Amino acid sequence: MAEYAIVADIGGTNARFSRVHLTTLALDKVQVYPCADFATLSLALQYYREQFELTELDHVAIAIACPVTGDFVKMTNFHWEFSIEAVKAELGLAQFIVLNDFTAVAMSLPAITDAELVKVGGGERDLNKPMAVLGAGTGLGVAHLIPTAHGYIPLPGEGGHTDWTAQNDQEWFIQRYLSKHFGHVSPERLLSGPGLESLYLALAAYQELDVPAKSAAEIGKSAVDGNCELSKATVEQFMATLGGMAGDLALLLSTFGGVYVAGGIMPRFISLVEQSEFRSRFEAKGRFSSFNARIPTYIVTAEQPGLLGCAVYLKQTMAG
Repeated sequence: MAEYAIVADIGGTNARFSRVHLTTLALDKVQVYPCADFATLSLALQYYREQFELTELDHVAIAIACPVTGDFVKMTNFHWEFSIEAVKAELGLAQFIVLNDFTAVAMSLPAITDAELVKVGGGERDLNKPMAVLGAGTGLGVAHLIPTAHGYIPLPGEGGHTDWTAQNDQEWFIQRYLSKHFGHVSPERLLSGPGLESLYLALAAYQELDVPAKSAAEIGKSAVDGNCELSKATVEQFMATLGGMAGDLALLLSTFGGVYVAGGIMPRFISLVEQSEFRSRFEAKGRFSSFNARIPTYIVTAEQPGLLGCAVYLKQTMAG
């Protein structure tokens, strides 16, 4: 098996590349490029290989923020599109693996250290049992991970686009508000950066407040600083909704390996989690509340779970 390979995590704004040692899974030569600097993915990957003199490395795995259902890949929030086989041939690669971004995050879970996890609530994880991961950023990513005797099987999905169900009067108002603006109300309409902004305006309308729109970053900072009650209420609703969604994922596959919250938003709210409804909503599943109470939940603080997950998947594939 090769000693080194290249992994990448491609988002709608930035493309992250790294070399990985396939025995230790150590990442180095990490580089971040704006996607807009390159006309195609091939040009970005080749530029990275040449910049760090890694053109001899011909095993590559990338995570990308869009569905991956066949040879042709088209990004959701950027203009890059490509054929997997064509890129492999163009760059002379022995192996070119393309994963959905949250498939890669799911693959990272067994390799993330305890120091990169913040536990919320009770329960103890069993890494021989199924796991789930969800994460809010530009959108809402969802995936599961199944352990087997020969490694791990990731289960990608688009759970962020299912139906969101309101639980109380405030949430029924939010549901109607979002339905009026967007039609279908999915969890992603609340659990994302744009979702946080929509929640803020929905709660302003619910409280009959006339306020200007705020960015997700402004809402989050005001909530953590405690200097805006509406921002704080917005983040509290966000975390309650996230907890309910996480609890649904736990029930789907009995995820006694844990439910993990990744993505760029939730780590900013760690100081507010314990006082939020996140864990109580996770457990509030009627006759199965005691079932979910036994399943642990974690916030992932690892810096590069997408890169790490690609490395784990590539190592497993090459070893197999």
